[in-house]
Amino acid sequence: MSKINKVVLAYSGGLDTSVILKWLQDKYDAEVVTFTADLGQGEEVEPARAKAKALGIKEIFIEDLREEFARDYVFPMFRANAIYEGEYLLGTSIARPLIAKRLVEIARETGAEAVSHGATGKGNDQVRFELGAYALNPGIKVIAPWREWDLLSRQKLLDYAEQHGIPVEMKQGKKSPYSMDANLLHISYEGGILEDPWSEPEESMWRWSVSPENAPDEATYLELTYEQGDIVAINGERMSPATVMAYLNKVAGANGVGRLDIVENRYVGMKSRGCYETPAGTVMLKAHRAIESLTLDREVAHLKDELMPRYAKLIYNGYWWAPERVMLQAMIDESQKTVNGVVRVKLYKGNVVVVGRASETDSLFDESIATFEDDAGAYDQKDAEGFIKLNALRLKIAGNKKR
Repeated sequence: MSKINKVVLAYSGGLDTSVILKWLQDKYDAEVVTFTADLGQGEEVEPARAKAKALGIKEIFIEDLREEFARDYVFPMFRANAIYEGEYLLGTSIARPLIAKRLVEIARETGAEAVSHGATGKGNDQVRFELGAYALNPGIKVIAPWREWDLLSRQKLLDYAEQHGIPVEMKQGKKSPYSMDANLLHISYEGGILEDPWSEPEESMWRWSVSPENAPDEATYLELTYEQGDIVAINGERMSPATVMAYLNKVAGANGVGRLDIVENRYVGMKSRGCYETPAGTVMLKAHRAIESLTLDREVAHLKDELMPRYAKLIYNGYWWAPERVMLQAMIDESQKTVNGVVRVKLYKGNVVVVGRASETDSLFDESIATFEDDAGAYDQKDAEGFIKLNALRLKIAGNKKR
């Protein structure tokens, strides 16, 4: 490998990435540029600047990417109703393409030959970061310390930090036993007692939602306005994509909505148990399917449902920037031109119930045809007899053969 003079590190300011920063300096004798993204994780990102400066970093990038994340990644994904293995709303997966994009862009801006991340060699994130980086810059070099070093425990990381004078903030009180990742779409929990699939999560683990048992006894109603498949207003008030998600996280979480406990199949081959809080995403998926039920042609809706698992798997496995995902997105976005209207949902003790949907311009629901009352000739019921006989023809032929 040719000499690496400068590397851009995805930097949180925590123990792992602070150790990685120093390790990169020592191992590669390279200048390190740090990049810290605010994706709505709910924690201050600015302290990372002081930590990076204390370690001698000259080029520090700290960016608020919440609107770009919601507008260009989360909302397009929800137009597809994407859900992995029937349950997971892809909260971690969808954040990685944006981080990879900015790592590569900053490398180009600063003249860095390489990028680096803190994902382990057991997880999906290493794949997502690196597939994204290579897709956007085929010549970029990627350094994944967890696949190179022998600092494979928290104690070893702490010892390395002490030996090299790396400041580590020890949180006061009881330390969370879970590995957590958060952004505007979700917060995930892994590790600790969750490594046993039989163990029920502790109530104290959850951060964004109350338990359904403790949710309010009175339901909350929301009206979500859609334009071309995206929520643009709540209860008549127009909002930006990131504001929509922040609002739904708060209101849905307060009603016990969005908790999930699953065992999923990682791309690298192992099964992993994880717990997730996705209040906004849970509401968004339910409501989007409701407005589509009113405005999408039957065969278009069914084709979308057939392709959705493939689309979701592409995102989960790290192929956001792959040509097949781009192709599918173009098809999905074309289908959303008529997905306009309002959905009314009821949030109650962990449930999201659709109680109304309307579209003045694009509804395909014709009450004069669907009614059980006299339809004044809008639909000739006698036509159904020929329709049934034609569709039964091959079944009759097969049945006669069996006889």
